[in-house]
Amino acid sequence: MEETDFAGWVDLYTKRGHTRDMTTTGDHVTILEVCSRDGLQNERVTLSVADRITLINRLGASGAQRIEAVSFVNPKAVPQMAGAEEVMAGITRLPGVSYSGLVLNKRGNDRALASGVDEVNVVVPSTDGMSIANQNIDVAGMLVLAKEMIADAQAAGVPVSGTAAVAFGCPFDGEVSIDQVRDVVRMFAEAGVNEIAFADTIGVGVPRQVRALAQMVAQEAPDAALRFHFHNTRNTGYANALAAVEAGSRVLDAAAGGFGGCPFSPAATGNIGTEDLEYLLSRSGYTTGIDRDHVADTARWLSGLLGREAPAMIGRAGAFPPVQQNSTSKDAA
Repeated sequence: MEETDFAGWVDLYTKRGHTRDMTTTGDHVTILEVCSRDGLQNERVTLSVADRITLINRLGASGAQRIEAVSFVNPKAVPQMAGAEEVMAGITRLPGVSYSGLVLNKRGNDRALASGVDEVNVVVPSTDGMSIANQNIDVAGMLVLAKEMIADAQAAGVPVSGTAAVAFGCPFDGEVSIDQVRDVVRMFAEAGVNEIAFADTIGVGVPRQVRALAQMVAQEAPDAALRFHFHNTRNTGYANALAAVEAGSRVLDAAAGGFGGCPFSPAATGNIGTEDLEYLLSRSGYTTGIDRDHVADTARWLSGLLGREAPAMIGRAGAFPPVQQNSTSKDAA
């Protein structure tokens, strides 16, 4: 996208009147764009700060109302996420767009708040195996720590989204019971987070689990907005996404191009693709505010930087029905 095009999209986006709303209802589904965080963190190629800024600007110009821009993690562990503060300082913030940062510990939370994020995403694994591998602390300890992090964000006036990671299955501990996830949800509810999310970190979930988790959170935290994060590792990501919407969720994570994965989870592959999810939702009667053609263009641009084709399908197959082109034949009248 040329700079002049981006300026035009900024103007158009402003006219759309988007607002930072974590309690979307009705037939509108907010796609939380995670390409600039989860889409990049497991890629072989590490993008420069400048390219990550351009990516985030492109995602905003494509209509994303919420963008998980960065992750405040140790750059030695995840070099793809180094320079989070520089990225946040360099992006062009669109009116009504929420730019969030993912945090795993108090140090990351402090960095996020100092950088001026619009919301923080506090992640708590549902199993000891994942928590120790990912955050070097067991779940019981992480629950105490996360509650302190949430309180710090709330004191700073920053909304908090709480994510229960490996809520569908763990690469280290195997099956995850709903009671394990319930412990995390109860802490989030007690802490008063704005939104509770369930992450299928390694892409093992099925719609039955989606419905069970949605029912559980409705019992434990009825006032919190509900969000889901799916990977398409076993080709169930899109079925799970539709099941989540039908179960009442109005916020879904997705990454332009379907890039992504978890560097701490063996064999985890890409997120569900934003353009593919937008097609699924729009054909199912929902609105998203996302311009899928611009997302597909961004995915092609990103493919060139990463040196591999985007996993998402809309950029290759096209949408349906296809856009009608003006005919130049003699019968065109």
